[in-house]
Amino acid sequence: MEIVNLYPGSFGANCYCLFDGGEAVVIDPSANADVILAEIQKRDAILRYILLTHGHFDHILSLDELRNASNTPACIHEKDAEMLTDSYKNAFRYFFGNERTWQVADRTLCNGEELTFGATTVKVIHTPGHSKGSVCYLVGNEFLFTGDTLFDGNVGRSDLYGGNGATLMQSLQKLRTLPQALPIYPGHGGTALLGGALDVFLY
Repeated sequence: MEIVNLYPGSFGANCYCLFDGGEAVVIDPSANADVILAEIQKRDAILRYILLTHGHFDHILSLDELRNASNTPACIHEKDAEMLTDSYKNAFRYFFGNERTWQVADRTLCNGEELTFGATTVKVIHTPGHSKGSVCYLVGNEFLFTGDTLFDGNVGRSDLYGGNGATLMQSLQKLRTLPQALPIYPGHGGTALLGGALDVFLY
């Protein structure tokens, strides 16, 4: 499997393209849709899913353009689905004072659900705290895409709609049950190993 980070995306959010067996998945379409599509077309791949780690605007800016151009379903945890259609909940109005919404999700996800592309399985791990429906994606039991739940040496903020600091700490404890040598690919910043990133917060 190949992982391509199209950073810089919007407001420093990472945008990941994953490729396996002629198929692709995009995690958090923060980069321009034409840039994402060019990366996919360069590999002659078919885009199977657009996966969202959560519903904040900086991670979904090109969502509608990308799914409309590729006819690909947008997937988000069921508890964050409301954020796509509400400028306050997706934080756009909080930062800019303007309305910005997206189309409703094509598919809502739940904890433990699995999707496949190529020969790779993607498992949904619900990790609320940054938002009510924040998730991490365990890809092929080899890589963990953590969104804004966990960064290299930091965690996502919990003061926006749906955030809760205590819940976020509980989600970190859930991640502690995974292999600590897993490489993490966060929503902002560079990669790290799960155990090292968690050790900053868990004692």
